Amino acid sequence: MHDIVLERLIVGPFSVNCYLLGCSKSQKMAVIDPGGEIDTIWQKIQRIGYSFEYIINTHGHPDHTAGNMELKQKSQAKILAHPDDVAMMTNKENLLSSILFEAKPSPPPDQLITEGQVITLGDISLKVLHTPGHSPGGICLLSGDIIFTGDTLFADGIGRTDFPGGNYTQLISSIKNKLYTLDDQLRILPGHGEESTLGKEKRNNPFVRAD
Repeated sequence: MHDIVLERLIVGPFSVNCYLLGCSKSQKMAVIDPGGEIDTIWQKIQRIGYSFEYIINTHGHPDHTAGNMELKQKSQAKILAHPDDVAMMTNKENLLSSILFEAKPSPPPDQLITEGQVITLGDISLKVLHTPGHSPGGICLLSGDIIFTGDTLFADGIGRTDFPGGNYTQLISSIKNKLYTLDDQLRILPGHGEESTLGKEKRNNPFVRAD
């Protein structure tokens, strides 16, 4: 993979992994899942000093989108999300407020991203994989030897499916048919918890293993 800047910040009351991804050649960057603690995220963006292009949401749950509004107000970055989760992230009534009382609705996405699209940050390409199940518009982002899996697949775990719009059968299908067909050496960078590899999860994940 091309020279990159990649930093993980653990933010918000649900310990979301927020990733800062930048291309050192073009000095363009994106933030994936700014779930809170925007002052900390913003200070890190300023320290890196790259042109802040995108706020990318792997799905519309408020623990991953709660910082969209404030971060958008501080920058000219475009919000990118899958169309199937737009209502969830922009309408306060759909924000699972019983779980995250302080969540603010996100502004509408500036750009909708769907299966097979490629987000470009200089020399970095992020291919969008639509992986519904945890939420209708859940996505993963494939880039070189890394895949950002949001709340679709964790180290030794999978996303919960008991929230509105969740679907266990869909989630298992997304993992088996979209993720487990990829290279075993891929580093999994999930929405919560520590990283893993795809090969390890195929062999050992207690919820879904490769056939």
